[in-house]
Amino acid sequence: MRVHRVFLSLALAAAYAAVVGDLHATEPSLSVLPGEIVLDTVKSSQRIVAQRLDGDQALAEARDVVWKSSDESIATVKNGSVIPHANGLATITATAGELTATAQVRVTGQETEFHWNFRNQILSIFSKANCNGGACHGALAGKKGFKLSLFGYDPASDYDSITRHARGRRVTYSDPGRSLLLLKPTGTLPHKGGVRFEVSSPDYLAIAEWIADGAPPPQESDARLDHLQILPAASRQSPGDEQQLVVIAHYEDGRREDVTRWAKFDSVNTSVAEVAADGHVSIVGPGEGAVKAWFLNQNVLAFVSVPYPGEPAAVAIAAAPRRNFIDEMILAKLDSLNLPPSPPADDAQFVRRAYLDAIGILPTTAETRDFLADHDPAKRDKLIDALLKRPEFVDYWSYQWSDLLLVSGDRLRPEAVKSYYGWIRGQVEKNRPWDEMVHELVTASGGTYDNGAANFYALHQDPTVMAETVAQAFLGLSIGCAKCHNHPLEKWTNDQYFGMANLFSRVRGKGWGGDYRSGDGKRTVFADTAGELVQPRTGKPQLPRPLDGEAIPFAATEDRREHMADWLTSKENPYFSRAIVNRVWANYFGVGLVEKVDDVRLTNPASNEELLAATQQYLVQHDFQLKELMRVIMQSAAYQRSSQPLAGNQNDGRFYSRYYPRRLSAEVILDAYAAVTKAPSTFKGFDAGTRAMQLPDASVESDFLATFGRPERLITCECERSDEPSMTQALHLYNGETLLKKLGAKDSRSRQLATSDKSPAEIIEEAYLATLCRFPTTAETEAISAEFEQLKAEDRQELVDDLFWSLLTSKEFLFNH
Repeated sequence: MRVHRVFLSLALAAAYAAVVGDLHATEPSLSVLPGEIVLDTVKSSQRIVAQRLDGDQALAEARDVVWKSSDESIATVKNGSVIPHANGLATITATAGELTATAQVRVTGQETEFHWNFRNQILSIFSKANCNGGACHGALAGKKGFKLSLFGYDPASDYDSITRHARGRRVTYSDPGRSLLLLKPTGTLPHKGGVRFEVSSPDYLAIAEWIADGAPPPQESDARLDHLQILPAASRQSPGDEQQLVVIAHYEDGRREDVTRWAKFDSVNTSVAEVAADGHVSIVGPGEGAVKAWFLNQNVLAFVSVPYPGEPAAVAIAAAPRRNFIDEMILAKLDSLNLPPSPPADDAQFVRRAYLDAIGILPTTAETRDFLADHDPAKRDKLIDALLKRPEFVDYWSYQWSDLLLVSGDRLRPEAVKSYYGWIRGQVEKNRPWDEMVHELVTASGGTYDNGAANFYALHQDPTVMAETVAQAFLGLSIGCAKCHNHPLEKWTNDQYFGMANLFSRVRGKGWGGDYRSGDGKRTVFADTAGELVQPRTGKPQLPRPLDGEAIPFAATEDRREHMADWLTSKENPYFSRAIVNRVWANYFGVGLVEKVDDVRLTNPASNEELLAATQQYLVQHDFQLKELMRVIMQSAAYQRSSQPLAGNQNDGRFYSRYYPRRLSAEVILDAYAAVTKAPSTFKGFDAGTRAMQLPDASVESDFLATFGRPERLITCECERSDEPSMTQALHLYNGETLLKKLGAKDSRSRQLATSDKSPAEIIEEAYLATLCRFPTTAETEAISAEFEQLKAEDRQELVDDLFWSLLTSKEFLFNH
């Protein structure tokens, strides 16, 4: 595994950390990017930028810069780029007002004959112009008989298509200007794709010179791209600022090349920054964003931090409570963005929030009263410890992992569902470390009734599906696009995809095939010692290899899944810890450090990369014990902040200046209704009193759960669960039988209170504690008591029912806050 890939999280964190700086700027300085320039061919050039600095912190690009070369016979600056003329050394000086900076230029190779490289340069021109995009000649069937591999992932095939297919009519060696390869994209001849580049543009001239040179093909000896560098990698900007980015390709043979003109740029957050095709960034508004640069199937990110306007938040941040490393890093981020933190939540908010987030139920009225009356300064920590030991914790997290692992009677027979869910529940009950649990799951063999984990392979019976599911569930990576071609947005190649999938090619099963529920549904999973998965593009199998891991030989007879599982769950695998940290974090904060929660690819950066890396490290140091991760999250002052926004942080939705309210899940709402009304839910085939969060099977019939977004557990994706409001949900709350039936049950709480000798104030207090976990305000008590005073005795029941109905359908109840 390559070092720079193994420690991806730490590299991203370092880039993000560079953004965090003192908002009280010192005297600015100036720097030329890149600081050292090497031009080693007659066609080389280097885009340069004069960057303003505050210490080590990059600010906005300097404007009205005057460039000067110490020796114009060696190199000059033209249109923002250094151009070589003769071998030698020169110094480039940038002057912006009273600030100056220099960069050294070394020019070599000016006497050497130059040849354009098809693999690294010519194909990059077509990629930049989107000629080989999915909507053009990179489509599965190509366009108008001309097919290219998507974004140039197969140079040999592209070379044949360009120079040999259609009787070679696309290139004219004797007169390159008459080549269809140039006539069409310049619009000289009709072209449905329109004009892609202009005649006499640098890209036009490069292709023409390549053709005139005899169109040399790609060679196995061609230098391969090692990594990309983007400058500035991180900067602090202000709305209205502009910034030119520079992208440098570093090849395995040690060469460096400015590829800014061939890189494809895209803004990750257009509300913060927009980027033009040439890498010119315009700062739009406050927040943090990133600009992605793509070249030769690799991506690199430039992070942009834009502080929010308003009163300085430094005083509020300095006074904010700190419990652990989470708070230190969140407050540092808030400081860099000028976001004041909201004050701590009160005890009533905290006790309700903690119960719902940790175990998915509301505290009882007695538990709430006891907590609110307790004056022990350590009572919150004690509550957290108690919640993590509760049996409801097992119910809640068994259900979460059953969502992830797709436990459903729509795809498994009842006995298999029981076995699969039982295995998951057993892991949670034993507090099994996450790495051990996953390792056992992905190497599972045996009968699906005897070994519940083996049902993972009963659900996923194709090697490619197995590979995609493992990557999505446990790495947060969607690699499916690489099945047909190199991933157009990420670094994963078609070869890597089939190397990963070939790790599962020897997984066999007795009773596979046909309908999932055919027969008795019993299957036996085992690992064979022979068999390979053929890669369609090459007609050969790829060496079995985890995505960024080491390959194993074809001749090895041990279970290949063991090799894959060792890599997958390794402490050195940043993707594994990153994915599970993000899932757990999102459960407690409502918003993942990476959003969407199961989309943790490189080009979807976290809102706080440094914090994510530190939290990963914390989990690894605690041997993947998820309860330890949950404990440190819940103990943090950030988690215990109020959800009420301040004037200075009301637009923040990602940096944890406050707790973000979110609607309760379908199962939690239904269980809360049952607990508050004291009218248990009933599910066909299950004992009376079974809670929704205790159901092992997502296919158990429930109109309420279906209406409020319960996932079907058909695909490994958080997108299956929905908390989007709908008219159907509103009608269900107002007129649906679920809530009304529970309120009207013979022994419901509202019936008991209405027929008791409790005073109106006592009834109101009980209702508020049972639903909202707080005492009613004086105004609320007085207003509702007035209604009681106007009632006839026979209407008391109706009013109590209405009181509970109003509370149970309120936003304050339906949302965790």
